[in-house]
Amino acid sequence: MGEIKESRPVLYFASIIYSSQEAFKMAKEKLCELLGDVEDLTDEMPFTHTDYYCQEMGENLKRRFILFGCLRRRDELPEVKLRTNKIEKELSLSGRRTANIDPGYISLENVILATTKNYTHRIYIGSGIFGDLTLIFKNGTFRPLEWTYPDYRSEHVVTIFNRWRGLLKGKLKAGV
Repeated sequence: MGEIKESRPVLYFASIIYSSQEAFKMAKEKLCELLGDVEDLTDEMPFTHTDYYCQEMGENLKRRFILFGCLRRRDELPEVKLRTNKIEKELSLSGRRTANIDPGYISLENVILATTKNYTHRIYIGSGIFGDLTLIFKNGTFRPLEWTYPDYRSEHVVTIFNRWRGLLKGKLKAGV
């Protein structure tokens, strides 16, 4: 029988797709209240991989990824997703979201996104939330899987997560 051990802590991140700078600013502030100080923030990038959000949020959407600096437990992810859903509603105008917030965490072995939508490769993690195995670390880099979203497959995004994995590794070694 295997011995039960607590899993290593992880770093939480969020992807914010937004329609205006004000929506991003407000989402970021609320996320900092929830997840703590920002460790890293990507430059703004156009969100062009799908038009899924255009009808609700408009055209010319932008995206930024935020990494939070505090090591956290993995089992907090369902509650974090429930809270980000509330933030999205708070920031909505006339019933339409101004920001789409997708939280997740980065571990040494993978990147997990939280979602309310079930699918074959998603694992139920509680409170109506599923964990989406998005990237796995293999042979020195994060690698996409057959179901990984196209934007998370991009070399640019994989490079971001590889860098963030290095930050996580340093924090785990230092015990912070």
